[in-house]
Amino acid sequence: MNLKPIKNKTHYNQALERINELWGAKRNTEEGDELDVLVLLVEKYEEEHYPIPPSDPVEAIKFLMEQKGLTRKDLEPYLGTRARISEVLNKKRNLTLPMIKKLHEGLNIPYDCLIV
Repeated sequence: MNLKPIKNKTHYNQALERINELWGAKRNTEEGDELDVLVLLVEKYEEEHYPIPPSDPVEAIKFLMEQKGLTRKDLEPYLGTRARISEVLNKKRNLTLPMIKKLHEGLNIPYDCLIV
């Protein structure tokens, strides 16, 4: 096992190829250990070079509404009046901390999806 830091796109692609070769290796073997280390190196490279931007809170709410078949009326216990719901969903009003807490507790939307 001759592992080195991933410093560029070529190293990254080579690491991905080697991961494919090692995929399914048994744990606590030389190949399994190499796979574990390569995966960590690739994850670190991807975090630095291909960061995933934080989700938009309104888009997270709309996604949940679509997935669960919720209407705007269903959001009243969490956001307040129809007018306030409209303002939030049209991005004219930011979510408040009490709204975020209610959405998290009532609809199980993760805090990190609701806080920018």
